[in-house]
Amino acid sequence: SKEDVQEEVDKPEDLQERPPIITVMGHVDHGKTSLLDYIRSSNVIAGEAGGITQHIGAYNVELPSGRKITFLDTPGHEAFTAMRARGASVTDIAILIVAADDGIMPQTVEAINHIKSANIPMIVAINKMDKPQADPDRVMTQLAEHNVLPEAWGGDAIICKISAHTGEGIDKLLETILLVADVQGLKANPNIPAMGTIMEAKLDKGRGPIASLIVRDGSLNIGDTIVSGTSICKVKAMFDENNKAVKVATPSMPVTVLGFNEVPSAGETFTAVDEKLSKQIVEERKAKIKEDLIKGSGGNTLEDLLQKTSEKDMKILNIVLKTDVNGSLEAIKASVMKLVNEEVKINILHSGVGAISESDLILAQASNAMVIAFNIGQDSKVKTIAERMKIKIYSYKIIYELLDEIERVVKGMKEPKYEEVYLGRAEVMAVFKLSN
Repeated sequence: SKEDVQEEVDKPEDLQERPPIITVMGHVDHGKTSLLDYIRSSNVIAGEAGGITQHIGAYNVELPSGRKITFLDTPGHEAFTAMRARGASVTDIAILIVAADDGIMPQTVEAINHIKSANIPMIVAINKMDKPQADPDRVMTQLAEHNVLPEAWGGDAIICKISAHTGEGIDKLLETILLVADVQGLKANPNIPAMGTIMEAKLDKGRGPIASLIVRDGSLNIGDTIVSGTSICKVKAMFDENNKAVKVATPSMPVTVLGFNEVPSAGETFTAVDEKLSKQIVEERKAKIKEDLIKGSGGNTLEDLLQKTSEKDMKILNIVLKTDVNGSLEAIKASVMKLVNEEVKINILHSGVGAISESDLILAQASNAMVIAFNIGQDSKVKTIAERMKIKIYSYKIIYELLDEIERVVKGMKEPKYEEVYLGRAEVMAVFKLSN
């Protein structure tokens, strides 16, 4: 935490204005990616590829006025609630996108609740205004029903009517973001050691553990040592969202960083510290994790014993789970744990980022576990070993399909229920004894 490693107090004269960090939230298919793509492509230098790479997690946009805005890209998927909540925690302003022809949907309500719990300003972008069936007034009425009262009706919700398809209203949306940011007075001190949040992390075949992070305060330089959870990184190289090398990452700037000793956890904070101090901090954190594990593994109270006896009758589904990035891992684990029922318990034996290894297969064989790979290819050597061990690797690219499969397995493990069905009755009137 900040308290662990940083005690400097910022002087008012050292503080400088920093770009606002924005998250766009909303229901699937309401135009979140189209909006981000439009903003980005109108800012992309000629000859550079447009489109968003889902895994850098963020990018900078410079407006004609010279001011910048940082957009975070969190997948707008219901099962990624954990990631979306994380996105809101590093965000200064949230944009809630609602389709003018569709109105408020379940994930829109979910996004409203996240924004409110994060206690950050909200701008509502009513998208798809170019469609003939667009009905913004209906959307505003629905928003009011969910306690988001538009400014025009005396509330504090700022409404922007846009079309990510034609670009209508997007300049006004960007201006509105800057106005809201000015009211907030977002400032940071670029002269102190960097602090911020890990947005995404993965194991890259050629470059080892890499992480996309966003600097909240201070400046991150090549050669700095940062600590995130139990990971240490001596920054070897930094790249922006266009894969261009960067020497210094200033406040609100998203960068991909090389030099981690292990894949850090997405959503963790990071702090730049002295190299000697970094090892001490990590050792202390590891010791605390070990201590918490020992505390958690006890359990000889009457309640624990009763729970254990009731669990004896339960069936356990063991899972070994590997994903492409840390954010997906968190979200899948959270969703899978919701699939338990009164008879089947799900136990995630091992989970991690990167390809399935031989040790994963050995663990799965020893514990009769289901091996799941999300968004990662399989090494031909590992495939051969899996076939020899008679282990099936369940591979998915869509989270819904993965969850459906686990739910099917969980349902299949439930004991069949037997009940007596009354068909009729008869009375024996006489017994006849017959010879052979």
